[in-house]
Amino acid sequence: MRVAIAGAGLAGLACAKYLVDEGHEPIVLERRNVLGGLVAAWKDEDGDWYETGLHVFFGAYPNMIQLFKELGIEDRLQWKEHTLIFNQPEKPGTYSRFNVPDIPAPFNVITSIIRNNDMLTWTQKFKFAVGLLPAIIRGQQYVEKMDKYDLLAWLEQQGIDERVNSDIFIAASKALTFINPEDVSASIPLTAINRFLKERYGSKVAFLDGSPTERLCQPMVDYIIARGGQVRLNAPLKEIMTDEVERVTGYLIRGLNGAKDEVITADAYVSAMPVDPLKPMLPKAWQAKTFFQEMCKLEGVEVINLHLWFDRKITEIDHLLFSRSPLLSVYADMSNTCKEYADPDKSMLELVLAPAKDWITRSDEEIIAATMTELRKLFPQHFNGDNRAKLLKSKVVKTPRSVYRALAGTQSVKPTQKTPIDNFYLAGSFTKQEYLGSMEGAVLSGKLAAKAIAQDYLAAKPINQETAVAAI
Repeated sequence: MRVAIAGAGLAGLACAKYLVDEGHEPIVLERRNVLGGLVAAWKDEDGDWYETGLHVFFGAYPNMIQLFKELGIEDRLQWKEHTLIFNQPEKPGTYSRFNVPDIPAPFNVITSIIRNNDMLTWTQKFKFAVGLLPAIIRGQQYVEKMDKYDLLAWLEQQGIDERVNSDIFIAASKALTFINPEDVSASIPLTAINRFLKERYGSKVAFLDGSPTERLCQPMVDYIIARGGQVRLNAPLKEIMTDEVERVTGYLIRGLNGAKDEVITADAYVSAMPVDPLKPMLPKAWQAKTFFQEMCKLEGVEVINLHLWFDRKITEIDHLLFSRSPLLSVYADMSNTCKEYADPDKSMLELVLAPAKDWITRSDEEIIAATMTELRKLFPQHFNGDNRAKLLKSKVVKTPRSVYRALAGTQSVKPTQKTPIDNFYLAGSFTKQEYLGSMEGAVLSGKLAAKAIAQDYLAAKPINQETAVAAI
């Protein structure tokens, strides 16, 4: 069966990968000239990479880890020490660690919280633990029901005080969803906590050894092509073509550089685009359907990713860092964490600015200046005094609509991969799957879309005489 997939991000490529595993023939169509979608990366004029986001892998990403194994590239994940590291703004230049011992879950994470005395008092630790008990005992069903609350309201309901929110949950919320606790659905951080508490290495962090485009997406493309699939760049979707009964009859691809438009036909069709560019593509007849009306309530969140190259080592820490800054979310010195970006003498800090709603339209110069102000607080030894670190160059990557904005109540409107249109499917982390808007969620959504297509194909496939006799 031939399947046309719009979008060569992780969701679209994962969908194609699992379709070729089932013997189908996917053709992936990407509007840009680069693979990866929300994990895309580019080289600058000096040959240095810059990325759409700070892409971090967790031990609680089973589908992603399995994908690496199936592609034979699991050695490209550079696993770090099992710890979570937070800056301490009240003590500039210092860090607080939650070192997770190598013992069974959930005792490993609980032990890391008990041992940390920098951020929480014993009273706060107790309230924190008691507040999390419902999520631990009652599981994912309880977590999903908490979507009706924003995280701040849920924390107050559980008696978890403001200090725990300011010290831990603001940082976690911005890192996971790019928005603050008073906006984010309580289900999102509770889902992450549930995973961390259930899996021994769930909170362990890995970085890719190079750019996601080359080290993850390209192997997926090679795998797909080797098994009969296709991947085409510079193939922007112009229209989803339908017949009188609303089934898809083709993808109209816009011709570039004077070329004519082209119609791609298939047996089934998948949108693996983010929800925002998908909305205006919906055929008019579909827009009256409740399924798509609910989906259209979702929207992407603004994300800004910064890359700052310095003339010296700013930090030797080989790990993800939670800044606890009002402007910045998480960051890492990629010259330490990533093999391809390694430099023993200089630093390249990659930082996420969140929430970015008030910054997305500002100039790169304003954004960099504000970030440098925060770095002076985080690293006073390098950015104050006479011998200051010199910023050699910078890149600002703005994504006006990234992963879906995980507001309270949005979990219930996330669409399934199977749609009311019998030959049209969805993939993307905004669709229903047990992980949040993440790389894991994107890969899982692609896998689920491929599974739905394969099941529908088998159900619709006519039984030939030999099959019928065998069944008897």
